[in-house]
Amino acid sequence: MNAVMSLKGRDVLTLLDFSTDEIFDLLALAADLKAKQKAGIPYTPLVGKTMAMIFEKPSTRTRVSFEVGMIQLGGQALYLNGNDLQLGRGETIADTARVLSQYVDVMMIRTFAHEKVEELAEYASVPVINGLTDDDHPCQALADLLTIYEVKKTFQGLKLAYVGDGNNVANALLAAAAKVGMDVAIACPPGYEPKAAYVEAARQIGEKTGAAVTVTHDPLEAVAGADAIYTDVWTSMGQESESAERLRVFQPYQVNEELVKAAKPDYLFLHCLPAHRGEEVTAGVIDGPNSFVFEQAGNRLHAQKAILVSIL
Repeated sequence: MNAVMSLKGRDVLTLLDFSTDEIFDLLALAADLKAKQKAGIPYTPLVGKTMAMIFEKPSTRTRVSFEVGMIQLGGQALYLNGNDLQLGRGETIADTARVLSQYVDVMMIRTFAHEKVEELAEYASVPVINGLTDDDHPCQALADLLTIYEVKKTFQGLKLAYVGDGNNVANALLAAAAKVGMDVAIACPPGYEPKAAYVEAARQIGEKTGAAVTVTHDPLEAVAGADAIYTDVWTSMGQESESAERLRVFQPYQVNEELVKAAKPDYLFLHCLPAHRGEEVTAGVIDGPNSFVFEQAGNRLHAQKAILVSIL
């Protein structure tokens, strides 16, 4: 379990900060922890450890998987929403970071601006985990890699296609796929592409790992020959006012029975959930035999347990 040794005390803000070997170590540890749980073997290395979970965005999977993961590892987790903290009344991120560092062993934050996570990590004296920002979703991407590896047993020669909004999930997938040497193709409407910094970083990493990185406006080009197809909601939290316009713009980017014919017959369908059937994906695809969305959601628990064990 090399990851346990090499990552102690590290923040987890983006997978761009981790080497290929470190990501493979985390995936191996996650698989091991999952096997232990399935076999009913208790593993509680975090007895006496406490995690503060700060939520400025609501959550199902992030909250439950982190809280359950910490409990299973022998530790405890505190749920703190914006109204529970003085953050909501003007206390600075820096002061909050310094204070919480006196009480807890690790912090996880789910928020809007990525700069908030970076500032929290800068001033905290304990590790900080990004549970989601507008720019990145590293814990989700690690669970996605675990799911693909479980089914395909490799990343070499695979192509991951993402169709839809070039959002935090798309950014995280660019980083994750490039690091493990998996080709990644992102199809978005004009004006909705992933952040240029993530595309450029992924391309530079891909030159070393052999991963081809494509950003296109053509969903068929992205999905052609894909081993995995991924989508996300068209309107994320905080974008509700854009909902009608987004429904119109993204309609040609729906993952439906016609589009998936361009992929390999044994493709995996992935979605970070929650899903809006009839919008970004049809019920026939997400509820069909190629869908692994619930295994993927389950793997959030194991990937995050691997992170917690490694950094603590």
